[in-house]
Amino acid sequence: MVDNYQGAGVESWEILNCSPDLPYPFPNSSLLTPSYSIAIAMILCIGNILNPTELETTIAKLEMAEFVDGKATAGWHARQVKHNTQLPQGSPALAIVRDIIDAALQRHALFQMAVRPYIVRPVTISRYDIGMSYGTHIDNALMYDPLMRSDVSMTIFLSDPTTYEGGELIIESTQGEVAFKLPAGSAIVYPSSTLHRVEAVTQGVRLAAVTWIQSLVRDPQQREILFDLDTARQTLFEASGKTPVFDLISKSHANLLRQWTEF
Repeated sequence: MVDNYQGAGVESWEILNCSPDLPYPFPNSSLLTPSYSIAIAMILCIGNILNPTELETTIAKLEMAEFVDGKATAGWHARQVKHNTQLPQGSPALAIVRDIIDAALQRHALFQMAVRPYIVRPVTISRYDIGMSYGTHIDNALMYDPLMRSDVSMTIFLSDPTTYEGGELIIESTQGEVAFKLPAGSAIVYPSSTLHRVEAVTQGVRLAAVTWIQSLVRDPQQREILFDLDTARQTLFEASGKTPVFDLISKSHANLLRQWTEF
């Protein structure tokens, strides 16, 4: 886990405005960059998780790969509504793409700060052709190989959104449903406790990488508090340097992280 983000300040973050339906600007956002947008419960859209070279290499490998029925990796209840294909275990392309994405996530300070990853499951590569979808489901709470608890779900969009119709990721909440369809190379992270689905693709092909994370901080509200404090202290540091106020915020951030972290 990265816990030192100095040199990768908030001005360099690529936090996308996930959807016109989400609150923007976020309350108390005067200290933050204009591109900052976050919904409740730590739904966060991050631009350019993959750089252009990584994205190009990934797409090239997937274009030559053979996909199989995706039902095999779904839970018994989700299997009834899962209609897509995915790269099989043992696929040479899958091994290469996993290495690319794993390296990208390890170096990405914003992902590390927002998610606080303890275990990151190797990615699954999904393909949705015309007519394919993934109906409403909840991700498995426990996963195996490795044994882990799913706290955070993540989708990395690999296809240019202008090349396919449909295929939106729909996340349900008490505020209603929100649709997400991000630029290629961008990602969304959201609590695994939410019901969600992928709408049917009506034109083109939707490629995505999905993974699940056990966080050092399992509660999404606690992760949001830590994220807000970290954002505030870094913005303050960039504006004024190491001040007594910065030290006080850093103290609170560190002590909350110490209190809430689980191994």
